[in-house]
Amino acid sequence: MTNASDAPFGAPATLLPSRTGILVLLVDDQLVVGEAVRRALLDQPDIELHFCSDCHQAAEIARTVKPTVILQDLVMPGINGLDLVKQYRADSHTSHIPIIVLSTKEEAVVKRDAFRLGANDYLVKLPDPIELVARIRYHSNAYLTQLQRDEAYRALRHSQQELMETNSELKRLTQVDGLTGLSNRRYLNDNLDAEWKHLARLRAQFSLLMIDVDHFKLYNDTYGHLAGDEVLQKVAAILKGICRRSTDIAARYGGEEFAIVLPSTPGPDAMALGQAATAAVEALQLPHARSTTSQWVTISVGVATRIPARGELPSSLVKIADEALYEAKRSGRNRAVFHG
Repeated sequence: MTNASDAPFGAPATLLPSRTGILVLLVDDQLVVGEAVRRALLDQPDIELHFCSDCHQAAEIARTVKPTVILQDLVMPGINGLDLVKQYRADSHTSHIPIIVLSTKEEAVVKRDAFRLGANDYLVKLPDPIELVARIRYHSNAYLTQLQRDEAYRALRHSQQELMETNSELKRLTQVDGLTGLSNRRYLNDNLDAEWKHLARLRAQFSLLMIDVDHFKLYNDTYGHLAGDEVLQKVAAILKGICRRSTDIAARYGGEEFAIVLPSTPGPDAMALGQAATAAVEALQLPHARSTTSQWVTISVGVATRIPARGELPSSLVKIADEALYEAKRSGRNRAVFHG
């Protein structure tokens, strides 16, 4: 019940505290103590009082009403008040609620045990109303401040997480081709440059595949651009599938052109991947009525392998792969050609 009226102290009412107000849970088997505390708080309109005379219900009531401070009698029938202090501290719902223990006398040993078990304060009942109100306000305000601080921290962490996710998504969008889901040209160039410098230090082989969809303009003219987009997506899925290592990067180079970066990959292995990609695309059996190469959609692949030299640019590898791609087209398409 609240202490806002002069009504005699009686059966307790279940009150839910606001997180900006003070709610006192008094656990004491003596109604006279409950009445005395109620009267002490009578002229404090922002303090609500909930009285519990049954010690066996105290822990559950504390969970339910969520007080900002607990006034706990130490001597109650059937249970030691210190055991209740232990129960409050063992429950995650009440573990941080301030506890003021009430004792009939000043005892150093009892006071020591109370603080050791988690009590925040110790009063000999019945304390002076001014002191009681001051202690209640001090502990409740500290507890409410901590709750507000925790809530602000959770909100900050949530905002930071949302910001990180947004930044991650923005970064992904700047690196990914919207149609195919592969890396875009910008990310490809950055990756080429970084891997080139890394492999130049290691003196390791660097392979690159340049891929072009054969007769793609004729396909668009015949089947329409939407069908052409679907072809690019299916080809992209094949190319992504042959990238088995985390360092392998499949990218859309532009239009119907693709590239696959294969760091630390020798020429024969890169050539095998190029041939596998060529066979896999034709095996899709996507009809291409105007192709002079096959009745199906096909690709041509240029494969190049170099050991990067210091001072040399990765564009030299791109140039060699382009030349191999041109050779694949000139020699009939639907094939992979290697230039080392």
